[in-house]
Amino acid sequence: MATDNELLQKLTYTISEFCQISGLGRTTVYMHINAGRLKTRMVGGRRLIPADSGRQFLLGDAA
Repeated sequence: MATDNELLQKLTYTISEFCQISGLGRTTVYMHINAGRLKTRMVGGRRLIPADSGRQFLLGDAA
């Protein structure tokens, strides 16, 4: 598993990684994704959260 410092330097996060750094549960993260409050990208069948999108969401700057 990656260290906290390594996770903070990534360009994208998996759902599990985003849960780890945000302190949110998987169900809550998916609820925000489905509501359009947290932007994601599908890459090779995997749902990834761009770091900028995750940062905006956590700081309350989501448009």
